[in-house]
Amino acid sequence: MNFLRNSLAITYKDLRSEIRGKDTINASLSFSLVILLLFSFAFDPDSDEVREISGGLLWLVFAFASSLILSRSFARELINDCLDALISSPISPAELFFGKAIANFVLLLVVELVCLPVFGIFYNVQWARQFPVLLLVVMLGTWGMTVIGTLFSAMTVNLRLREIMLPTLVYPFIIPVLLGAVQLSKVLIGGEPVGADNQVWFRLLVAFDVVFTLLAVAFADTVLVG
Repeated sequence: MNFLRNSLAITYKDLRSEIRGKDTINASLSFSLVILLLFSFAFDPDSDEVREISGGLLWLVFAFASSLILSRSFARELINDCLDALISSPISPAELFFGKAIANFVLLLVVELVCLPVFGIFYNVQWARQFPVLLLVVMLGTWGMTVIGTLFSAMTVNLRLREIMLPTLVYPFIIPVLLGAVQLSKVLIGGEPVGADNQVWFRLLVAFDVVFTLLAVAFADTVLVG
């Protein structure tokens, strides 16, 4: 119980800081909408091709947006040596990591929920028809990207080129998440229910999230403290 309470305290701190400044979420949301707009010029919204690649387009935007949010997760703590103060506090590195992961998840989910209706308008897809299941897929995929990205954000926080190194390290690891999310989203965006042949992608997302969450929490002490 103390673990969750301390983690949520870090989450509250990060979200309150972002609400006050809005730098990260504004940049991520603006970038995502611009990418959606640019992609819409390259494809005919009424073509079957768009429906086939709609899942890939959507998650490509989400992956780009995540790199902007995740890169700032620990970097904002470098000012006035706040990161050293957090590590030295009674809160454990695992609690610090988990709290920041939840905050990043919330921020990225907000950006994604804003992008979804814009995506539906630009590409003429019926994304809302299977919205509850699509939301579940988005949450599972987003958590997988977030937990990996938050861990690597902690690893690269002291690098000068962290904005470049972070996506370079994260994207190969989240390929299984993107594969599962893209396959499921393509079906759901088309307004169709998820069939038995696609259940394996659900199991993949759940298994990835559980395994890498446990690994990230276990190695948080090594990453943050050394």
